[in-house]
Amino acid sequence: MSYPNKRFIEDLVDLIKSLMNFCEYEITIEKNEISILIKKEDLVSTLMFLKDNPSISMESLIDITAIDYPGNEKRFTLVYNLLSVSKNFRIKVKTKTKEDNPVCSVTEVFPCANWYEREVWDLFGIRFLGHPDLRRILTDYDFDGHPLRKDFPLTGFTQVRFDDELGKVVNEPVKLDQEFRNFDNLSPWEGMSKYLPGDEKSNISNDKD
Repeated sequence: MSYPNKRFIEDLVDLIKSLMNFCEYEITIEKNEISILIKKEDLVSTLMFLKDNPSISMESLIDITAIDYPGNEKRFTLVYNLLSVSKNFRIKVKTKTKEDNPVCSVTEVFPCANWYEREVWDLFGIRFLGHPDLRRILTDYDFDGHPLRKDFPLTGFTQVRFDDELGKVVNEPVKLDQEFRNFDNLSPWEGMSKYLPGDEKSNISNDKD
């Protein structure tokens, strides 16, 4: 089954506009895929509508991810990637939220959202109201911070290592000496010399001229 053409997508947008009258939204077509931006309060009802309406039939939630915009008042943009297996097309549903404002869980609409929401919580720190088991899924349970936030340091806050003296794994703050932080962008060892390899040949030819 080939992916729907542009005319099919445009007709589908018109259908959604005619039926989706229960909330405010912005709908666009991006690279022949439909994208719908909604308020977070309308998230559950929107996903339920897109899933249950037989003319749309978004049966599968294939992913939930987020984008971090630290300078924005609503810091995070959540993206729900939906797939219609029967009709072979995708829809992206987007919503925005502030750093400390939770979003409703959609596990009752799509049970597979359980692990997706746990991943977003773990990596971005976005909380989901009504989630049955919101705990970390990729990092350690005592991990400090959320590593996909843009203000998260590349070195992290803590490191895990095996302590030979204690005979166990320990979790301790990251400590790097200043000499290891002051990198030369040209060379990590000696820095770049005045001449590049091959310059000596150019000098020889110039001398002959």
